[in-house]
Amino acid sequence: MTASPSVTTAPPLPHTWQPVLTRVVLLGLAAVSVAFFALIAVVGAPDWQRHDRIGIGGSGVVFALVLVVLARPKARADRAGLTVVNFLRTRRLEWPQILAVNLHQGDPWVTLDLADGGTLAVVAIQPGAGRRQAWRMTQELRACVDAYGTAERP
Repeated sequence: MTASPSVTTAPPLPHTWQPVLTRVVLLGLAAVSVAFFALIAVVGAPDWQRHDRIGIGGSGVVFALVLVVLARPKARADRAGLTVVNFLRTRRLEWPQILAVNLHQGDPWVTLDLADGGTLAVVAIQPGAGRRQAWRMTQELRACVDAYGTAERP
């Protein structure tokens, strides 16, 4: 995405970025999944055994757990640094560890360039959940890095 002509200021901290609509949809589908499979388990064919019903109900719980994991991503900033929660991992970074915040055309989510030479995906900020919203969130995160980070820039 190209640079915006307006300079974004850092949001008041603590601040959390997360794809709200995505979370609402995924958590709603998780609830529907549990209810739907529970209903099938209860009103299923009369010749089903107890283990059949438990297996079907358990399938709904497994599907719901997968959806809950997909709804986890968020990034939380405070004065000390940034906590990035992705699908299965959580990573805490201090502001000086973050060199750059990147969101290029076609990227699925924001990536951070780190002082140790690595990168870290911030799945919470994704254009798929809304391009303008993702760009605004990226600018806010970039402003936080500029305001609170002190690492040497390459």
